Amino acid sequence: MDWPTLFNAVNLIALIAWAALILLPRWPAVLSGVLYLGVGLLCLIYAVAMIGVVSGAIPNPEGGGADFTTIEGVQAIFATQAGVTIGWTHYLAFDLFVGLWVARDADAKAVSRLVQAPILLATFIAGPLGLLVWLIVREPAARKTGRFS
Repeated sequence: MDWPTLFNAVNLIALIAWAALILLPRWPAVLSGVLYLGVGLLCLIYAVAMIGVVSGAIPNPEGGGADFTTIEGVQAIFATQAGVTIGWTHYLAFDLFVGLWVARDADAKAVSRLVQAPILLATFIAGPLGLLVWLIVREPAARKTGRFS
């Protein structure tokens, strides 16, 4: 497996999906594209790579067994190109999913796209930080519109 090429591919998929989410109109086709061609494709790549490496169907000559019970075990996983690529794909998929939820939720609460853009960028760059900012901004927006869910 050419892990650097796959790493670059998942980055490109995520970048295109984020650009569409932040810059394009929120037409149903755009949102569906972000969900299925962005999040869904990243999830598929993650699943195939993870199952392939864990099952041995995709050889990982660098080793790095899957021990999630200790910090040393997790460190060993991320010490390989396979581990970094699979882990990074996991982050990209979940952060994009959260960004999509934030965008849809913000639209439902009539939050300006100018307010949304930096929150979405924060979610893209540092997932949980962007989510935290949205949760803080969300509360007054929900009270204003009466839409809490």
